[in-house]
Amino acid sequence: MFNKNNSLEDHQLDPNNIPAHIAIIMDGNGRWAKQRHLPRIAGHKQGMEVVRTITKSASNLGVKVLTLYAFSTENWHRPEKEVKYLLGLPERFFNKFVPELIENNVKVNVMGEIDKLPNSTKNAVQKAIYDTKDCNGMILNFALNYGSHDEIVSAIKKISSRVKNGNLNVDDINDNVVEESLMTSNLKELSNPDLLIRTSGEERLSNFLLWQVAYSEFVFDKTKWPDYKDSNLKECIHEYQNRHRRFGGLKNK
Repeated sequence: MFNKNNSLEDHQLDPNNIPAHIAIIMDGNGRWAKQRHLPRIAGHKQGMEVVRTITKSASNLGVKVLTLYAFSTENWHRPEKEVKYLLGLPERFFNKFVPELIENNVKVNVMGEIDKLPNSTKNAVQKAIYDTKDCNGMILNFALNYGSHDEIVSAIKKISSRVKNGNLNVDDINDNVVEESLMTSNLKELSNPDLLIRTSGEERLSNFLLWQVAYSEFVFDKTKWPDYKDSNLKECIHEYQNRHRRFGGLKNK
């Protein structure tokens, strides 16, 4: 568990060791609201503002991909009013912040079962992707109606179809073939996060990027997402920079 009271200045981070891909499980919106005797949707509303702040911060630090777990396939089981609000957040976010994203050269990418979302949400997603298509800075990658189990099952089906159609031999199936069939394939060499952050103190993956985080560094921050700040992100990156990544092998410290 990671939580510090002191903030870090930029010069304390090694600019040559900024994680290229950071993935965040944005947790704690509901509990943040409950502590303040507010409806859960108030936490989600504040969380949207934090997305804006952290996106700009990550971009300024030199992060190349920021993946945010926005709506999981399991979130459909929440109360209907909350689900409706959550599915309306992408439209609110993109309508409000796309000009800022373009100004900061941030490109929007969305992965998940997008076709199963309401039309208004799909349209907002597609418009944001189109409006930022010429940006070549950081990729803001939203996992929307996403679940890793579904992603892996879908990948297995794609690979099976290739084998069935005679376009792929079973013996040729390897890590690369699997990764090319996952929803992160368009991120290419940046598909796998270097750093996974989960806020609010919970320590589990919740069906998020199970294949991709095989060798990621995990940092669990007690801060609830609506309270997460630029300084929290820097602290998590500082923690990452003090780790020694060996990818299953041995490496001199």
